[in-house]
Amino acid sequence: MAEPSHRIAVITDSTSDLSPEVAAQNDVLIVPLYVIWGEDQLRDGVDITKEAFYERLANDAASPSTSQPTPTDFVGVYKQVMEQGAEEIVVITISDQLSGTYDSATAAALHVDIPVHVMDSFSTSMGLGMQVLAATQVRDGGGSAREMLAAAERVRQRIRVYFAVSTLEYLHRGGRIGGAAKLLGTVLQLKPLLVLDNETGYIDAVERARTWKKAMDRVYEVATDGLDPSRKVRSWVMHAAAPADAMALAERINVAYNPVSMGMGQLSPVLGTHVGPGTVGMVMYDDED
Repeated sequence: MAEPSHRIAVITDSTSDLSPEVAAQNDVLIVPLYVIWGEDQLRDGVDITKEAFYERLANDAASPSTSQPTPTDFVGVYKQVMEQGAEEIVVITISDQLSGTYDSATAAALHVDIPVHVMDSFSTSMGLGMQVLAATQVRDGGGSAREMLAAAERVRQRIRVYFAVSTLEYLHRGGRIGGAAKLLGTVLQLKPLLVLDNETGYIDAVERARTWKKAMDRVYEVATDGLDPSRKVRSWVMHAAAPADAMALAERINVAYNPVSMGMGQLSPVLGTHVGPGTVGMVMYDDED
């Protein structure tokens, strides 16, 4: 890893869905969560790529599970950036309601001698990633750790994360279903529309659609409800082995909103374990006061 170019190191976890290239460009370090598959303990994005994960998920009869990074994992990265000159550390993690990663990052802070600021994003995927990038932008402009956290918090308050899943089986099996549990037993062939609540950090149910096409329409409609197309918006489309649906959603957003930043990518293996193949969602927020 190249030496950091800033005295404030920024660290997040692998569920942020920041690509290695984007992480490197923004001087962000990523601590991987784990995918447990039979006897294999695989570091998310290190020992197994997104492409390899979804191929194995489609063909392996065994079901994977996941695990958070250990405090020791975080301590190792903290000490690494300290050796490279970091004087402070900002850590932004997946929602504490979805993973114990925040707790591991916080526990690790007790084992280093520089200030470590750990923030719960109340989100994941690019709902987390966008908060991290907002913090790095402030840092790159010479801002303090406190100002970086304030920028990330501003994004957290504005961000909308909606997604549709083909089945609730994966969320139910992993225990991450939150308020969406009320759909179990009644969903049948209906397609659930879910929200990652930016006030609670929980996954909750919005409604059910009768067809997948309607579910995709409703993801777009609820995520953009009330957003003014004349304002600056940032968006990201994420998917779990469903590139065609994701591309169609991204094109719809581009035509209607012409976002100042727009991206698309697959969900990390850890997130794919919990939502299952076919999932498609979007992250969007208004970048103006």
